[in-house]
Amino acid sequence: MDQTRWFLEEVHPHEPKIRAWLQARFPQLGDIDDIVQETYLRVLRAKDSRKLDHPKAYLFATARNTAVDRFRRSQVVMFEPLADVTDPSVLADRTDATQSIDRDHELDILAAAIRALPDRCRQIIVLRKHHGLSHREIAERLGISPHTVNAQITVAMMKCRAYFRDCGLLAESHYERSQTKD
Repeated sequence: MDQTRWFLEEVHPHEPKIRAWLQARFPQLGDIDDIVQETYLRVLRAKDSRKLDHPKAYLFATARNTAVDRFRRSQVVMFEPLADVTDPSVLADRTDATQSIDRDHELDILAAAIRALPDRCRQIIVLRKHHGLSHREIAERLGISPHTVNAQITVAMMKCRAYFRDCGLLAESHYERSQTKD
């Protein structure tokens, strides 16, 4: 079974329950959409590396871990710097130029991956990631259901991942290798 079909049959049907459970269990986290998306990505990565015998149980455990991670990150205390370093020559470093070039190259590949998406996927991913709209806001703006938004974002992430793999930025997963042998 291919990954998209597996996701649509084994994981996505549980979305209303996982959303309700997360909202009841972690109301202080607010934006459940991001937690659900991160959960989906973690589940898909796990599916790539091994067989998931109980996808629903794994989904809920992953959602819990994702929410706890998000909560922990929100509790990080920011410290103010002890000194104000304003002289740019102090901060200049040769590795900065290399890192900047690498970052620009990665952004170019990401832009190409997004341009390669189907129109609806591209429109939704740009509204979510670039404009910061919630799933509900995207659904209202486009006249579609939040579930469709969620599914389209998941498809977009999977297609971007395949694009990165085709560009040699990601190794083929164990799951993908096993699918090509059949």
